[in-house]
Amino acid sequence: MAEWLYEEGIGECRAALIEKGVIVEAQIEREGSAVLAGACAPGKLVRTVIPKKRGIVRLDSGEEVLIEPIPPKVAEGSQLLVDILRAAIPEEGRLKLAKGRIAAPGSKAAPGPSLLQRLRATGLPVIPCPAHEEDRLEAHGWSELLDEAARGEVGREDAALRIFPTPAMVLIDVDGSLPPAQLGPKGAKLAALAIRRMGLCGSIGIDLPTMNNKDERMIAAAQIDKYLPLPFERTAVNGFGFVQIIRRRERASLMEVLRADPVRTAAMALLRQAERHGTGGAVTIVAGPAIADLLYRMPDWTQRLAARRGGAVEVRADPALTLAAGYLEP
Repeated sequence: MAEWLYEEGIGECRAALIEKGVIVEAQIEREGSAVLAGACAPGKLVRTVIPKKRGIVRLDSGEEVLIEPIPPKVAEGSQLLVDILRAAIPEEGRLKLAKGRIAAPGSKAAPGPSLLQRLRATGLPVIPCPAHEEDRLEAHGWSELLDEAARGEVGREDAALRIFPTPAMVLIDVDGSLPPAQLGPKGAKLAALAIRRMGLCGSIGIDLPTMNNKDERMIAAAQIDKYLPLPFERTAVNGFGFVQIIRRRERASLMEVLRADPVRTAAMALLRQAERHGTGGAVTIVAGPAIADLLYRMPDWTQRLAARRGGAVEVRADPALTLAAGYLEP
């Protein structure tokens, strides 16, 4: 039976959906003040981008949200409630604003559901994974999945994916040593599995090899329908092997979370390792200067780590270390 593994870490919460011993979906939700999808948040219309169509609302938290449409009687400066349809999305060089719409009359302000609340809403069992127990996430390939998501590379020589998130869409390039008639279906299956595992949403383009005929293209398309759960929409595979998928987007994908802040990603990995290191007690985190500086600026993280380990936590910067080369000392 499928079940969620849930880990309440320091600085972030993690979850993986396990089916037949394999991670089929994974999510990370980092701590912060950003509004979550599903929230109903108060704010003020501060700018009209397109009259009656699009504007910017500044929430009481200070975060700005893009809203569509703007009702005729709502003017700049109006106080209102906003239903958050999509959380802010990190993109290269900027942050795509959260997206919302003006809430219906009678709505009340409420936070968006947390990761744990969303897991419980699926109706599947949710298994807590505290640090003092066996590392169930790691036993199912958690680190390998994060590495694939961070690099954007999945598969082997016979069939492999390269995944490129862009502001317009996610592009997935399929390549490999197999003949096109075999690579098409296998690449489509790999892409469908990766889309689900990494939570890729919005507009997604898959560039399959050019296949010989319509029947081969239909076989490849059938693999997407088999391995990617609804809801989604897709086009047919065209003569050049390209197929487009549309999935509803409510939050950042696993790739976007990991890539948005590589320093924080490395710090989260070290804190997770430190929670599970040895049998508890004092520990020293040795890391590159950027990670050490982040940990110095976030004393709550090391304080929580000390409480969980039952011993003092020290942080030491080593300029010779890369982001991924941090380690622990007793």
